[in-house]
Amino acid sequence: MKKIVDKKNRILVLGASGFLGEAIYKELCSYFRTFGTYRTDNYNYDKNQHYFQYNVEEDDIFEILEAIKPTVIVSALRGNFSAQVITHAHIIEYLVANDAKLIYLSSANVFDAYSKFPSYETDKTLSHSMYGHFKIKIENMLLRLQKKQIAIIRLPMVFGSQSPRIKEIKAFLKEGLPIEVFPNLIMNVTTESKVTQQIHYIINRNKSGIFHLGSNDLVHHDDFIKEIIETLGDYKPTFKNVYTTNNDRYLAVMSKHNKLPKHLQLISSEVLNELEV
Repeated sequence: MKKIVDKKNRILVLGASGFLGEAIYKELCSYFRTFGTYRTDNYNYDKNQHYFQYNVEEDDIFEILEAIKPTVIVSALRGNFSAQVITHAHIIEYLVANDAKLIYLSSANVFDAYSKFPSYETDKTLSHSMYGHFKIKIENMLLRLQKKQIAIIRLPMVFGSQSPRIKEIKAFLKEGLPIEVFPNLIMNVTTESKVTQQIHYIINRNKSGIFHLGSNDLVHHDDFIKEIIETLGDYKPTFKNVYTTNNDRYLAVMSKHNKLPKHLQLISSEVLNELEV
């Protein structure tokens, strides 16, 4: 069946050469006029007229925004925190002037100061980490806009066969190095394939607001990493237990107020099943 391309929406994926950004670009490019940015020199991207080179620490995002005039921007940027704050301030100027929309990939770390419960969409953010503070700063900038112009996507740990976390685990197993686990950390998880489907739905249905896109169940970090390793092969791993507290600590983004349809929800066992393929 021929795919129908939505010509009304022009999508710009910032950070489209990264793990999540590239997955999002691949999900959307058959259905929308989709463009992406990449940071480092790469022959493959140079030849693709839908990719623009962009270094968040050196380049002005306005030039790319003016060239593409996107109706929807998906921000999967990584890099210097201060430079990202400036970039998103410029994106906000563009959104206001052009009545466009931003889908911002945030993190469960905006709640890392809370440890006794999972966090829901309307909970107040509070962080003890530099990364969490930075994500909160950009979220707060975006929350001053009209609700229809933003979708804030708070993600837990994201896994996939080509994800940095899985690549690191495989490298450690190969070298016989101990793998760090956090026995007291209770979290939820997701996969890049599910996140890309969810973002596609949010664009298609013009959804806005704050979304918590983690699994509907909770897992202990150490148990989950051990289950992942079982799916990867017959290894005899060694582990380094890291205790940041004497008690169980939650870092989980659960959905209560802004749920997506059932077929776009997942549980942790589905993450493991995907890694087995």
